[in-house]
Amino acid sequence: MSEQGLSVSEVCQTFRNENGTHTEALDNICLTIRPGEIVSLLGPSGSGKSSLLNIIAGFDAPVSGEVRLDGERITGPSAQRCVVFQTPALFEWLTARENVTFGLKRSRVPPARRREEAGEMLRLVGLDGFEDSYPHELSGGMQQRVALARAFVLHPRLLLMDEPFAALDAQLRYLMQSLLLKLWKKRGQTILFVTHDVEEAIRISHRVVIFERRPGRIREELTVPFPMERRGELLGEPGFQALREQIQRLMFTL
Repeated sequence: MSEQGLSVSEVCQTFRNENGTHTEALDNICLTIRPGEIVSLLGPSGSGKSSLLNIIAGFDAPVSGEVRLDGERITGPSAQRCVVFQTPALFEWLTARENVTFGLKRSRVPPARRREEAGEMLRLVGLDGFEDSYPHELSGGMQQRVALARAFVLHPRLLLMDEPFAALDAQLRYLMQSLLLKLWKKRGQTILFVTHDVEEAIRISHRVVIFERRPGRIREELTVPFPMERRGELLGEPGFQALREQIQRLMFTL
């Protein structure tokens, strides 16, 4: 077993329903993500993508199998594994700066350093001048930028993203994808990204992992061959379109 990066080994997950029956959500999931790699999970609703994310985050335990990060077995939540959800989930009573420094404060980072790091992150996400704004004073896209800043400022070893841009319009989603790649280039975080959007997965990922319908199994893993710095230019090119069509065929012939 690799001592570096994320290692998911033979993970199975089953949920008990209210009527006493059981639903098999994940079946023998094996996945490795190298440090600094961005991997997207694609698949139909109910294929277990979010269930796997919750196990890796430490929110749920698998019925069998194990997950390790840099060789350490995951048994619960950790600041080393930050989650960004579809909704920003900001603290409404805290300013943008206070939301970003929340995790740093819990980690007992000194106040001056907290303020400095939060300021840097808010500048990186284009929110300088909005440090003292409350969430209700920010647009949805701006709130999601605060959520990204709050996650990246902790320098987590693994960033878990559960359809974080799904609620945004197409133009804003594209801008947020660009922002994510900008932050990744600067910080080099390992990222596991759940999405239903094939183009989004191709644009931001080194690899795309396609899940089958429930019980969730990995059907295919595809490497995205295009250089990260040119992804935005390639959307209309034949190679990009061919990969998109290949992924769509795999997804819709499950």
